[in-house]
Order: sequence, then structure tokens, then C-alpha cells
Amino acid sequence: MPITFVSGPVRVRVPATSANLGPGFDALGLALGLYDDVAAEVTAGGVRVTVTGEGAGELPGDDRHLVVTAMRAAFDVLGGQPAGLALECVNRIPQARGLGSSSAAIVAGVVLARALVDDGAQRLDDDAVLRLAAGIEGHPDNVAPCLLGGFTVAWTEPEGARAVTLPVAEGVRPTVFVPGERGLTAVARAALPATVPHGDAALNAGRAALLVHALTTEPALLLPATVDRLHQDYRAPGMPATAALVSGLRAAGVAAVVSGAGPTVLALTEPPAGFEPGTDWRAVRLPIEVHGATAVRGRLGHAERDPVAAGRKS
Repeated sequence: MPITFVSGPVRVRVPATSANLGPGFDALGLALGLYDDVAAEVTAGGVRVTVTGEGAGELPGDDRHLVVTAMRAAFDVLGGQPAGLALECVNRIPQARGLGSSSAAIVAGVVLARALVDDGAQRLDDDAVLRLAAGIEGHPDNVAPCLLGGFTVAWTEPEGARAVTLPVAEGVRPTVFVPGERGLTAVARAALPATVPHGDAALNAGRAALLVHALTTEPALLLPATVDRLHQDYRAPGMPATAALVSGLRAAGVAAVVSGAGPTVLALTEPPAGFEPGTDWRAVRLPIEVHGATAVRGRLGHAERDPVAAGRKS
């Protein structure tokens, strides 16, 4: 069936995410109330990308931009490529900090492409969006909460990624500690061994199961539920400040973990009054985002173009 593109722009809002959450390596993720906004429109030719906020002056303004790459992949699935594209990106999710900026770009691109096609939702449903986004990213733990919102458990079957969402208990109070320095997921993954001791794998299996219960039902168990032996200790030498902050928070009774591949630290319970992470860290209290990626017709509004105003929405 021939593909028909909508006239005029569409816009999408995608949330930051934190993956792993300690023991849930490559499986568990949480959407957080910090957003990138992207608007896109089909044009007569060429690709133009403007970026405001995070990554401005660094990210490419053409087909090499990750949002465009994801859009192109989605258009291939949807049935055809547009003649040209114009994108406006307002980025608030810190780049290369372990808060899912690349997953947000990928999900934004796939959802935007679907919204720019008249019958896009029929050609590419949410399950297919998840499979495609996870295939581009390489794993589903960040793209699942970015797309679906809330707390997600993701896994991969032969046909691709799948995920479920679970409600989060009232006592979960996320705070992220964001450093000035950046980290690279590829470098963090390279630090992981090819095999781990059976006892460590068994411990993580139990703690990951406990973490699902703690996040959904009994937050008082979050500290023991976030113990991990699969990835954080192996990555610690490459980000000693992150490891030290996690240790300091946990010693104070806070359920703290490395956010994704780091170097950001995620605390799932509130730090004690007066806790000082140090001058190299920016502490931000974020709500849990329950809606996931949302797309509507029209251009970006004033609040969406304002990194402060839009970034504070819950």
C-alpha cells in the first residue's frame, strides 16, 4: 500500500530513563520526569536539524543525527522515505551520563516517523516500535521505559524485544546525582567480564526479583533489593567518583545505584537531610514519568522550547 505523509509538523516528548536499577542488568528500567522535545515535518528535500540545550553545537545537523537515523529506519518499515525532513530538538536529558539520552533520541525518531504517516499506527504498533527501537539501541532496558513510561521489565525473544509495565509504590522518591563529566556506554560495557561466578549470578537473580517487589509494593526493602554483583563493581575503577558516591549514599541507608552505565548515580530513596555529594555533582529530584513517549500534531510551544520550564514538568 502506498505511503501517505501528513501535512504540517508533529512533535514528540520523550523522558529520561535509568536502566539496570542495580541488580536488574539489561532488564529493569524507570522513566523519569526530565524530557527532550522534538518536532519534525516532511519537506520537499534535504535534512535540516536544529538543536537547543544539551548537545547544541556538538550533535550533527543532518542525516547523521540519531533521531534522523531512527526515523529513517522506521520509514523503511512503514513503507517509504519522505523527500526531506526538518527537525527541531530541545534537549534537556544530559548526554552520555547514564540517563538514556540515546534511547530517547531513538524512541523520538521512531515515534515521530510513525506520527508523520497517515496510517502509521496501523503499520507500526507499540510492540513493533519497541522491537525496532531496541534493535537500533542494542538492548531494551532504556527504550522500554522511554516508550511506555513508569517501571518496566524488558526481555528479548527470538522475534525481538518485549516489555511490561508495573505500578510504582508511593514511597519511591528518585533523585539523580549528575556529574559534569561524561561516560561512554561502550567503555563501561568493555569493563565487564565474559563470565561471572555462579554465586554472584544467583545473588543478582534473587535481588532483582526482590527489587520488583520493593519498587511496586514495599519500598522499605529497596536498600537490600538494590545490591548488585554483575556490573557495578567491574565498572567502578573506570568511574571512581561514581563508585564512591554510591558507597557513601548506601552507607547512609539510601538505595543508591549507578544509573545505566553511569556516571550518574540514582537514589531511589531520599538522601538524609544535609547530605552533601560534593561540588562535582548536581542533585536533581525527579518524579517518575508514567506516560512515556507522547506525540501530538503541531510545532513546539513556548514552554517546550524553554529548557527550564519544560524540564520541570512532571
